[in-house]
Amino acid sequence: MPKRKLGALEKVDADLPNLQHKIRRDPTSYTEDFRAQYYQYENHREIFMAAPTSATDTGILSLRDLIDFVSHVADCYPEISKSFPQELIDILTLYHTILEPELREKIVGSLVLLRKKNIIDSTTLLQTIFPVLTSTPSKNLRTLLFAKILSDLRTSNSKATNHKLNRTIQTVLYNLLTGDRTSSKGLWAVKLTRELWRRQLWTDAKTVEIMKEAGVAENEKVIVGGVRFFLGGDKEREEFEEDSSDDDGIDVSRIRHQVGINKKRKKATKALSKATTAVKRKEKKRNQPHPLNFSALHLLHDPQGFAEVLFSKHLQNPKSRLNLEQKLLVLQLVSRLIGLHKLTVLSFYSYFLKYLTPRQPSVTTFLACLAQSVHSLVPPDILESLIQKIANEFVSEAAAAEVASSGLNAIREICVRQPLAMNDTLLQDLVMYKKSKDKGVMMAAKGLLGLYREVGADMLKKRDRGKEAALGLRSGQRKQQVFGDIPAGEIEGLDLLEKWKKEERQRKRLEKGLPEERSDSEGEEEKEGEEEDWGAWDIEADISDDSGGWIDVESDKEIEISDEGEEESVEKKRVKLDVDLENKENDAPNTTETKPSNLATTRILTPADFAKLQELRAQAAVSLQLQKKGHKIHHPTAQSVPLTNSHRHMDDPLTAAEIEGLASLSKGRISREEKIAAQDEYKTDRAEHKSKAARKKERKSDEGKSTTNKEKARKKNFLMTLGKAKQKGKRSLVETRKVLKVHSERGKRGGKRGNR
Repeated sequence: MPKRKLGALEKVDADLPNLQHKIRRDPTSYTEDFRAQYYQYENHREIFMAAPTSATDTGILSLRDLIDFVSHVADCYPEISKSFPQELIDILTLYHTILEPELREKIVGSLVLLRKKNIIDSTTLLQTIFPVLTSTPSKNLRTLLFAKILSDLRTSNSKATNHKLNRTIQTVLYNLLTGDRTSSKGLWAVKLTRELWRRQLWTDAKTVEIMKEAGVAENEKVIVGGVRFFLGGDKEREEFEEDSSDDDGIDVSRIRHQVGINKKRKKATKALSKATTAVKRKEKKRNQPHPLNFSALHLLHDPQGFAEVLFSKHLQNPKSRLNLEQKLLVLQLVSRLIGLHKLTVLSFYSYFLKYLTPRQPSVTTFLACLAQSVHSLVPPDILESLIQKIANEFVSEAAAAEVASSGLNAIREICVRQPLAMNDTLLQDLVMYKKSKDKGVMMAAKGLLGLYREVGADMLKKRDRGKEAALGLRSGQRKQQVFGDIPAGEIEGLDLLEKWKKEERQRKRLEKGLPEERSDSEGEEEKEGEEEDWGAWDIEADISDDSGGWIDVESDKEIEISDEGEEESVEKKRVKLDVDLENKENDAPNTTETKPSNLATTRILTPADFAKLQELRAQAAVSLQLQKKGHKIHHPTAQSVPLTNSHRHMDDPLTAAEIEGLASLSKGRISREEKIAAQDEYKTDRAEHKSKAARKKERKSDEGKSTTNKEKARKKNFLMTLGKAKQKGKRSLVETRKVLKVHSERGKRGGKRGNR
């Protein structure tokens, strides 16, 4: 009897991948086949659960294949496989320490697959694998579980913020840190929270509270993780955002060109469609308004209590197990909290007294922490003893130059924040160091001198006050500061923006043939032709510049309304103004009173206005630096001498390099790369001045394209070209004529490829 030929489908009945494919196409027809395979899975699972440690390799392999098969088609038979997810959870929870590694990874992958098929929710998945993450001894499994948790949270928050899931996981992490403060398991809560903060998936106050609990834990690694989050988490988030925005993505024109010239394939067309969708999605995301990312230090619920607990638990406590480096991190965080939120922790300043000596390791970090913890509400008498200690220990003729410059820089940074902490006698002694032969000491002393010319010129001698400070004291414009006096808030450089807007308005009126100043008979003020970042929501103020209490002396039409509502005549007004001007000239012959800018109160400042304001500030700073006398420091770590603290944002920390100043440069010769970086810092962008050929060559190099034969010949080694040069010199007249004839013909037809 001849052998019966089997059909293709009959041969692969026992092949699980093919059965999985057939079930996907027609689930109803293969219900019994699935029941049979599921029955085998249950048998293997029961055998394994009875004796997990004595399972054979064949049984483990079969169980692994069956788990993979059932997890892929479980959504087709929900009634049959309704207990399958819970069974996998039980196996992983109970026996993850003794499971075979490949079987363990297969169970984790199957649970993630069931989550993607919405058979289980994210909360169930994360609450299952997170306890395994914190208790398993396997490093590979920890890496896998951490990646899966992070990926699931990213997927759950991709389209919209999943507040319910986030609150659940945040509660789990919070309880993990507060349940046992001595355990090292809290380090996983720190790692996960910091990564989600960096990716801007968690940006709320609950996230900051989790890291706050990490900072007050009792395990050294958990403490350092929480403290480093507050010191560098915001910077990491900004760098991650810049890296994401720098990604150019997909070149759609290049893919479209390849599809047009190559053979028509469905795969290429599909790739083009996918690339176009990705570019549109990225463009839509780029056009959305930028989210407000608050700093972690600003989202703290109780910064005063947090700073006090950190200081008393980790710094003042003699039983603290932190080393010097870890204590410096905590000290930096406490000082930033005190300076940023203007907290009152008076015992914090006396803590520095025993560390303010040149022999103390990392003394510049201590000085920087002390300076950034000072604010305007700190009593001056507390700081006066600290400044005197710094001056006695660091600033003297016998001290080294780098020690003296560090001490002067630290004193200047303290006095920038609280000028009342300095007394007259000490200030006169410190200012005398402006004649030092060392450049670092001289610049530090001049920085202190320039500061007190602005904030306390009456404490200086007349020869040190300078022209502007002397005139200000004579006219009474510069008043002595009082402790606790908070000046009214104003936007720095707003007068520059107002002046620029006025000049632009006059320029546009002149271009239209209109007079510079708008007359009263004209209608509305012309709309300024400036590009707005948030659309055309710019609202011009209805109140004109001519109204209000300020009087234009040159105007013949100005009429002031008195408190009683009566109008004074123009003649009386002129007489009154003349008398006032004479009195002012007698009191201050060389001073002019400037009126404050009312731009912020009469119109809404748009993002374009703030961008222009920042540009005008930068131009004013450059002009101020050009007017100053002295040499420039062309080094990336070198800082120009700051007269005020306006050059630094209040959120930015004060580093030890800024305290050291030029002393950091004298420790050794800078490398060639540092010199090049310093020179490039002061160079302008010259990309727009490049030739067309240079831009084309740079573009080809970026795309990874090769060069032409002529370009390669130019870069060829000279010794490699000697043979060809000798042969060229030995050619006969006939050979030369042939070569020239070919060259002439090629030129006539337009080159090697000819004219097309």
